[in-house]
Amino acid sequence: MFKVASWNLNSVRSRLTHVTTWLKAREPDALLLQELKGTEFPSEAFNSLGYESVAVTQKAYNGVAILSRHPMKTIAKALGGDDSDSHARYLEVIIKDIRIVNIYLPNGNPVGSDKFAYKLAWMDRLTQQMIRWKQDDVPTLIGGDFNVIPEDIDCHKPSSWEHDALFQPEPRARYRAMLGMGYTDAFRSLHVGEIGHFTFWDYFRQAFQNNRGIRIDHFLLSPTLANRLESCEIDKGPRAQEKPSDHTPIIVTLSDLA
Repeated sequence: MFKVASWNLNSVRSRLTHVTTWLKAREPDALLLQELKGTEFPSEAFNSLGYESVAVTQKAYNGVAILSRHPMKTIAKALGGDDSDSHARYLEVIIKDIRIVNIYLPNGNPVGSDKFAYKLAWMDRLTQQMIRWKQDDVPTLIGGDFNVIPEDIDCHKPSSWEHDALFQPEPRARYRAMLGMGYTDAFRSLHVGEIGHFTFWDYFRQAFQNNRGIRIDHFLLSPTLANRLESCEIDKGPRAQEKPSDHTPIIVTLSDLA
């Protein structure tokens, strides 16, 4: 078995104890982290638990990292297609002959702004990469915070999100196009039609306690990897802790052989 998790921390410095405690309890083979929010990455804390790490950081904003219990080869630290894009949102590695891509896709709010245009352009660049990946033999997993609510059942109350960038038809259409290319949404493929499964709850109005959330953290698997999918679960435990991230981990388990 090969277990990969993803977690938007909303600051690694603020949530370091949360992560190390969770790693000891769940012991994933790899962990994708997003929204590190700082140039310093505490690799020593993870080394002591048996994880090597690679991080792409940015002062105060964004930031992605991958932790691995297995040898890891870094392929790219930026998404191709725009040399002027300096945001720390992308990390691509190889672990156990699987291409693992960690993304922190732009939020895009407010709708109609330059930030929304950047979100759509970023998704278009990612789509071009995904087309290229399908043409080689390397099984591919794309995980992270996609900042896209794919379908109405992926949020507690669609009318609350209809003006938000995460729910607009343009990013949702791009996400569906990724699935149309042959990539599999690991969680939804195993939980067809099930409601109430979320990975993010805001900090206001007891959203978590009332399960008023959205599902925006995803794993997409290439066709050569999807037939190894064993399970995909959302671990709500960390979101219930003191001073949590507004996201919670999602975990995918793959079999060793197709």
